[in-house]
Amino acid sequence: MYIKGRKRSKSTCLTIKDAELDRISSLPGNVTDQILLHLPIKEALRTSVLSSKWRNKWYTMPNLVFDKHCVSDATFQDPSGISNKFLRIVDHVLLLHSGSIDKFKICDKYQNLIGMSPATDTARWILHLIRRSIKELVLDIRTGQSYKIPWCLFSCQSLHHLELTSCWLKPPTTFEGFRNLESLSLIEVTMTQDAFENLIFKCPLLETLELVNLHGFTQINIHTPNLKSLLIVGKFDDISFDKTFQFVTVLVDLSLYLNSETNQRRLHGCSSSLLNFFNHRPRIVGLVMKNYFLKYLAAGVVPVKLPTPCIHLSHLLLNINFNDLKEISAALCLLRSSPNLRKLKISARIEEQTDLLTPASYCWEDIFSRPDMPLKVQHVTIDIISGFQSELDFIRFLLLNSPMLEKMTVKPLGNVRPELVTELIRFKSASGEAEVIYHVEDSS
Repeated sequence: MYIKGRKRSKSTCLTIKDAELDRISSLPGNVTDQILLHLPIKEALRTSVLSSKWRNKWYTMPNLVFDKHCVSDATFQDPSGISNKFLRIVDHVLLLHSGSIDKFKICDKYQNLIGMSPATDTARWILHLIRRSIKELVLDIRTGQSYKIPWCLFSCQSLHHLELTSCWLKPPTTFEGFRNLESLSLIEVTMTQDAFENLIFKCPLLETLELVNLHGFTQINIHTPNLKSLLIVGKFDDISFDKTFQFVTVLVDLSLYLNSETNQRRLHGCSSSLLNFFNHRPRIVGLVMKNYFLKYLAAGVVPVKLPTPCIHLSHLLLNINFNDLKEISAALCLLRSSPNLRKLKISARIEEQTDLLTPASYCWEDIFSRPDMPLKVQHVTIDIISGFQSELDFIRFLLLNSPMLEKMTVKPLGNVRPELVTELIRFKSASGEAEVIYHVEDSS
């Protein structure tokens, strides 16, 4: 009886197992497609052993992402074999793939998956992909050496999204543009000024643009009418926009180390960069200005208000040196010109060569008595402050001119003088509901 019982139990297990296999095999095509869509390449290939119906399913995966997960952990113990195995995997998948390819991504962030000479391999893959009408191409390859993008890429009109990292970009003279490109990201890319401007100009549908630490030129000129989102990080002498930003909904993130001294000399006695930047761009919804960009905007003669208010601006982040009179003026100009600002974040920036302002250095009493347009800001965060008088005067200005303020959070830099809390409590506020929170990071 015991032996017979074991056989019946085994048979029952086999039946259950077979039923589970049948259930997997009978899944609708759209369900299996979604399963494969969320699996890494390595795991997607393994599904071919589930059943005969799954054997060739991965051949038609629309999104192909190759990263360190494609190779086993054991491979990383043998650095000499990493590159060969990774390249074989990519070639194998492309060779057997039979469907359309919407997305192709290589993510080689310092793992040396491709090797030190990616030019030949990427050229081979790109040539294969443009024949398959690739829509999204991401080459995040960081080997420490720039490689040239092959000219064949510039004939690909099916691209909607393009992201390139650590490469040399030189479009051919016959380049007619990417007519369908909507999103472009260039990171650590080397190219000439003319090549950059020609590339941007010939992407008429471009809506999203990310530029991070570009090399080969020092001035950014952007000419594209449909841009809705912009991120710029890097060091440049100047930046200009011509017939750009038909803003509907846009977040502009500008984290630039601009050559502010050159800009100050160039605009001495002239209208400020603030006017030039916001000219014909009143529909900005969110604006993030990091590092020294406010210093750049403060060059020239700063107006009290912008001629055309930014009526759509609701979110603003500023990085400001409170000991720089021009930066304070530029910040106040922005605040006065943004009647519908709801969220404001200000981070203090300290420069060693800047002299500290004295209470008499800036006519704050004139500012307080001026009939400014009341701010509609509801949430304010001010961090990295050191407790200088100029910082406190700015906080006092915000409290007195923000009748709709609900919450203000003040975050000091390290341990500042204890009297700071007392002074903040004494400040009058135009809002009877305003809550001022003094937030100190726990260093323990």
